[in-house]
Amino acid sequence: KQWYQRRVAITAGIHKCKQRYTKIIQYLIRMRKLRKKNTKKLVSRDLKMEKRESRREAKALAAAQLDQAIEKELLERLKKGTYGDIYNINKDVFEKVVEEDEEEESESESEFVEDFDESDLEDIEDYELEMETETSGAPKQRIKMTQ
Repeated sequence: KQWYQRRVAITAGIHKCKQRYTKIIQYLIRMRKLRKKNTKKLVSRDLKMEKRESRREAKALAAAQLDQAIEKELLERLKKGTYGDIYNINKDVFEKVVEEDEEEESESESEFVEDFDESDLEDIEDYELEMETETSGAPKQRIKMTQ
């Protein structure tokens, strides 16, 4: 009897090992099939990082708006002459203000006239002559154009 029991125990152990081996082989076959399939890969999102970045963006946007408002206010005061003569102003900002003033002046100067006669031309020349006399003190030579 002892011999037979040993044999049965050995055979049962071998059978268990074969079952394990079969299970592992089936697992490997399934893994190969899954690798061959083009499935979508799930990627986790880092919500903590996203929240942090969105807060940073909001703060940066608020700071930029504040800077723009301050710059706008200072430029308005500079245009009005609130500060008088300022010598330590940023050159780029000053040039920007000058350009804006020139654009505004050029827009306001362009007026269209419907009827334009030769008498109007003479009036304009007289006006220019008066302006030259006021600015320089002496009249410049005037060349009259004829048709």
